[in-house]
Amino acid sequence: MSEIIKVLYLEDDIAQSEALKQVLKETGYDFTHCLTGTDLLKQIEENDFDLMILDWEVPDLTGVEVLEQVRSFHNWKGPILFVTQRDAEQDIVQALEKGADDYMVKPFRPTELEARLKALVRRAGLLDNDADIELGIFTISQKHREVLVDGKPVSLTTKEYELALLLMKNLGRLYSRRYLLKNIWGIDSDISTRTVDAHVSSLRRKLGLRASSGYQIKTVYQHGYRLEKLLESEAVA
Repeated sequence: MSEIIKVLYLEDDIAQSEALKQVLKETGYDFTHCLTGTDLLKQIEENDFDLMILDWEVPDLTGVEVLEQVRSFHNWKGPILFVTQRDAEQDIVQALEKGADDYMVKPFRPTELEARLKALVRRAGLLDNDADIELGIFTISQKHREVLVDGKPVSLTTKEYELALLLMKNLGRLYSRRYLLKNIWGIDSDISTRTVDAHVSSLRRKLGLRASSGYQIKTVYQHGYRLEKLLESEAVA
């Protein structure tokens, strides 16, 4: 089953950004353009993306600094492609070691960029949105829109299912309450964050997300939630 791939890209050079936009349009991707690293990190906080393209030399933060924050603090798991003028071997190695999946040197050739993007999409399984997701005793059947615990389906509301799907597809990623409100409830406001808290509490109870299950939804003070896999020493009965 196909779906629209959402691309977030960082590029402050207007000519390069227009060339990149053209490739993304022709490939059929949806895209959001950021001029600064700060803007990109804000977008990650508030919206969902499948793939990221980073330039290295941009205002405020370098592409590598953005990469580090995206991979560490936000624990973003999607594929990341660097497209930059920097062609030294040590730069390429640094970017790949920090978490980039691929690296291209400008000026890029449109057909090569398109091919590399398609390869990243394919390797990440971004078009396979019917596959089951398995985490320990938990299984999400995307085809049937249900969560099973030890093979037994659990009765969830639509929003509880969507919340479980988001957290389990992105194990370890931190989501703000504002992000969850916007992307699951369609509310672009901080007013109803108690709605999120109530649904998280219900999900914990219904799925038995506690130490004995091996997974927990962790509350991060003044920010939001993430699903964590516990170490064996922590997963006690």
